[in-house]
Amino acid sequence: MEGNIIILNFVYATLGVVLMFLSCRFIDRLTPDVEFASELRKGNIAVAIVIALIFIAIAITVGGALN
Repeated sequence: MEGNIIILNFVYATLGVVLMFLSCRFIDRLTPDVEFASELRKGNIAVAIVIALIFIAIAITVGGALN
């Protein structure tokens, strides 16, 4: 029975990572005027905080959906 739980956790983790990636791509398409990567390279802390908050919000949403 523990094998099934491990496999199920692996599937949930994989699904979570895929959903996080797709959500990030969706956010990138919603904000075409903002170049997140170039702003991060410039050292823009505000953009880094916004990206971190987006990741946290998506993670909470995906975690709630998978639970």
